[in-house]
Amino acid sequence: MITEKKVEQVVQIAAIVLLVAGCLAVLQPFLAAILAAAIVCFSTWPVYRFIEYRTGSRRGLAALAMTLLILFVLVVPLALIALSFRDDVPHLVENARELFARGLPGPPEWVARIPLVGGQLDAYWREFAESQDQFAEALKRFSQPAREVLVKTGLIIAEGVLQFTLIAFISFFFYRDGAALVEALRNTLNRVAGDLTERLLGIVGGTITGVVYGIVGTGLAQAVVALIGFLIAGVPGAVTLASLVFILSIVPVGPPLIWVGATIWLGYGGYVGWAIFMALWGFFVISGIDNIVKPLLISRGAAMPFVLVLLGVFGGVFAFGFVGVFLGPTLLALGYNFVRRWTEARAAAAPAASSSPPQA
Repeated sequence: MITEKKVEQVVQIAAIVLLVAGCLAVLQPFLAAILAAAIVCFSTWPVYRFIEYRTGSRRGLAALAMTLLILFVLVVPLALIALSFRDDVPHLVENARELFARGLPGPPEWVARIPLVGGQLDAYWREFAESQDQFAEALKRFSQPAREVLVKTGLIIAEGVLQFTLIAFISFFFYRDGAALVEALRNTLNRVAGDLTERLLGIVGGTITGVVYGIVGTGLAQAVVALIGFLIAGVPGAVTLASLVFILSIVPVGPPLIWVGATIWLGYGGYVGWAIFMALWGFFVISGIDNIVKPLLISRGAAMPFVLVLLGVFGGVFAFGFVGVFLGPTLLALGYNFVRRWTEARAAAAPAASSSPPQA
């Protein structure tokens, strides 16, 4: 028979569930910004602590300084990139149209020497280059989708400006009240997870550090050096191309697609010296960051399979907009590392249980 106490417990649980569901419904439009702000604050917490120390432990002033720093480092560059997309996309498409309107040059000699497929590829290339109508039709099919992709990318970045402005606003309160929030989180986890609390927090911290520094940090570094190289070589749409380098930096062959294209444009336009410079800069500097800097940055946290990084970035963009570039991989990395640690713990516990002596 159901007692009055059990009825009260059921009512209390139902009320708590409804309250949590209502809170989530209210916060749902801002959940992505809240999660992203938490990640940004955690990743930059040492900087905040330094500013707090320099301001005489005035948390409000230090939080305001960090908020302005986020606006300056994230929002302003994104706004400039969004404006550059608006201005540069028509020029880039027009330059590509003029470049290909001259006709496709003949294949290099090394194409014919490719094993197995070299002869066929060389013959097809020559036939394609001699057929201006076929080349013009291929260009027409390529230019319009490419322009649409660039325009959509610009819209995503423009949306990112608004998202990061909201993130900066939320971050102010996370910085100011961060210590109290972390203590409340630790107390909550202690009630739920008990002795596993510190281990869980360690997994979260290591994962966030690895993803933010390894993926986002590498992408930003590649974009900056790519921008420097494009500006030095006089490549048009340098800011737009550098932002594409950042977006494609998650793919090992992504950045080369951009700087190799810039190299071809320079060489085909008669700027042979600058084309050689761009090729060397791209190979040793832009791609060198991916080969050298990324492993060093990822080693600061927890690595994850490349396929999860790829799915996290694209899925994050579709789910959360521009902030999903680092929010998506971070969430997948957390899930991956929790499952990995859990399976490792189960695997370690199984031999221990089997080796224990039977009870009398």
